[in-house]
Amino acid sequence: MTAALRILIGCETSGVMRRAFAARGHDVWSCDVMPAEDGSNRHIRGDLRLYLAEGWDLLCVMHPPCTRLCNSGVRWLTEPPKNPPEDAMATERAAWPVMGRDARLAVMWRLLGEGADLFAACWAAPVARVAVENPVMHKHGRALMPADLPRPQIVQPWWFGEPYFKATGFYLRQLPPLRATNRLTAPRKATEPDRHKAWSAIHRASPGPDRARFRSRTFAGVAEACADQWGGHAIEQVRRAA
Repeated sequence: MTAALRILIGCETSGVMRRAFAARGHDVWSCDVMPAEDGSNRHIRGDLRLYLAEGWDLLCVMHPPCTRLCNSGVRWLTEPPKNPPEDAMATERAAWPVMGRDARLAVMWRLLGEGADLFAACWAAPVARVAVENPVMHKHGRALMPADLPRPQIVQPWWFGEPYFKATGFYLRQLPPLRATNRLTAPRKATEPDRHKAWSAIHRASPGPDRARFRSRTFAGVAEACADQWGGHAIEQVRRAA
């Protein structure tokens, strides 16, 4: 490493992405409203939006609250869930059993707006290079996005040596699309049902308190590719500008 970047990893508690960049000598911090799972002292606990203008060279927002924006969550905008969403206000969760359908739908649409506001703030951050992760958005979420938001690059963990299915979108500004580093051969459900089932563990995760965290976790192979490719690209740009 001949140059170090100042990097902010937003909406991450696992530390997987932070550690990948740190291993390459960068000055990197993670930020989330929840504490770091690894107890790192390089984790900022708070609203990411308060720290976007701190002079970063690279911003990677890995797990913004995307349930409200992605295709898997669109059904709740027409028929609200029976159980209160975790991101609703405490008063709303308490009142959920006696709420009518219209009141519940109003909460779900408000949460969609809040998720879109956070995403848009990250995309518009005063940082030269930005990557924001999000699954494929439904039409209502896409309609709330900034006009300059490009189509995402869709990647899979198995492109980076991780035997799992999980289509992940990266919205990139002044960063190149990721290149596969260790592309595995994905199993076919018809001919390899057991292997296909194992690779589908994320989608098949059982309901429970840890389900959302398990499904949103960054894979180490993906993090290594991001640190190598995006970090290397940013260093080259900084060198040329010097």
